[in-house]
Amino acid sequence: MGRSLRAVPRVALETAFLTTGLPEDVRLATAQAMARSVRERGAEAAFAGVVGGTPVVGIDDTTLEGLASAGRKLATRDLPIAVAERADGGTTVSATLFLAHRAGVGVAATGGIGGVHRSGSTGAGGARDESADLIELSRTPVILVCSGAKAILDLRATMERLETLGVTVIGCGTRELPAFWSSESGIDLPHTVADAREAAAVGREARALGLRGAVLVCVPPPAQQALPCEESDRAVEVAVAEAERRGIAGAALTPFLLSRIADITNGRSLRANRALLENNAGVAAEIAVALAADPAT
Repeated sequence: MGRSLRAVPRVALETAFLTTGLPEDVRLATAQAMARSVRERGAEAAFAGVVGGTPVVGIDDTTLEGLASAGRKLATRDLPIAVAERADGGTTVSATLFLAHRAGVGVAATGGIGGVHRSGSTGAGGARDESADLIELSRTPVILVCSGAKAILDLRATMERLETLGVTVIGCGTRELPAFWSSESGIDLPHTVADAREAAAVGREARALGLRGAVLVCVPPPAQQALPCEESDRAVEVAVAEAERRGIAGAALTPFLLSRIADITNGRSLRANRALLENNAGVAAEIAVALAADPAT
C-alpha cells in the first residue's frame, strides 16, 4: 500500500495591510514576500479576505492583486455587511482570526495587533478607544504571530487588557514585548520560548486544555530593519499630537499615524513594517509545520 501524504499546513495571513495599511506601491510586493517566506518553510500561505461578498481563506495571486486596490478593511463586525453588499475587503486581525478558525486554519500571522489607544484618543462617553482585535483574541483559538501591538498604542494598557481577557502571551526569542518597529518596549513578557517548535508546543497544550482564546506569539522585528526605541517614540509623539490637532480619530487614525510616522522617519518605519510582516509570516509557517509534524504531543 502507498504511504499517505500529509496535508501541507496552512498559515492564515491578514490583508488589511494590503487594502489600507501600506502605501499602494508596496502592498503587492509585501504580500508576495510574505507568501514566499511561508512557502520556503514548508507551509501554504492562505491570505484571508472577502472577495465579491465571499469570505475566503486562501486568496489566489490574481485576486490578491485586485484586493490590493479595494481600499476597505474589515473587522469581525464588518463581515456580514461586506457579504451582504457583495463587496471586497481586507481583513484586520479580528476578522482574520474569525475566518481562519472557521476554515480550520490554526496558525495566523500579522504585523502588530490593535489594542488600547493612548489617553488622547477616546470614543463615545470619553472611553478610550480599544481595538476589536483584543476581544477576538480572547475568544478564538488560533496561534497568532505578531511583533507585539502597534507602537502608536498604549502598550502597557494593551498588555494589561490581554491579561484581563485571559489571552496567553509568549515571547519567541525575546523576553520583552516588541513595540512593532522596535525590539524594545520596556515591558517584560510573562513567558518566553526559544523557537517556533516550543511556541507550537504551547499552542498544542492550549488546545488540549480547551482554552477558548488565542495564543499570541510575539516576535521582534528583524534587527537590521528595526527602529531604535527612542526614534520610534519621538515619531509616534509627533504624529499623535498632529492627529489630535487635526481631529483625526476612529478608523482613520491608524492609517494616518502609520503614514505620518513613515514620513517622519524617512521611510525607515515602513521598511521595518514590511520586514516584520515577512518575518512573522515565516515564523508562523515554522509553527504550523511543527504542529503538523507532531500533532499529538
